Amino acid sequence: QVQLVESGGGLVQPGGSLRLSCAASGSISRFNPLAWYRQAPGKQREWVASVVSADSTSYADSVKGRFAISRDNAKNTVYLQMNSLKPEDTAVYYCYYRFIWDYWGQGTQVTVSS
Repeated sequence: QVQLVESGGGLVQPGGSLRLSCAASGSISRFNPLAWYRQAPGKQREWVASVVSADSTSYADSVKGRFAISRDNAKNTVYLQMNSLKPEDTAVYYCYYRFIWDYWGQGTQVTVSS
């Protein structure tokens, strides 16, 4: 059984930064990707970024160059550094892991507003 707990969300002004964390408990393989998704009000959940290792990351076009995903296998934690935030980044951000089944965190709210 895997549990994912996100933290780090909040209210930030446009152009600001936030760092999200997702702590995983249970059996997490360092060879399987961890990912971040987000869901804005009235929209479908969308993929944001994935990480397998430091040299194996991928990003949605909408966040490329502004967000950075990383993981600390010793701490079973994945991070999402979000810079140059825009109002359209406002959403609930979810941590995701898949190994046979899908595992989701409870989400953390990010609001970008002046």
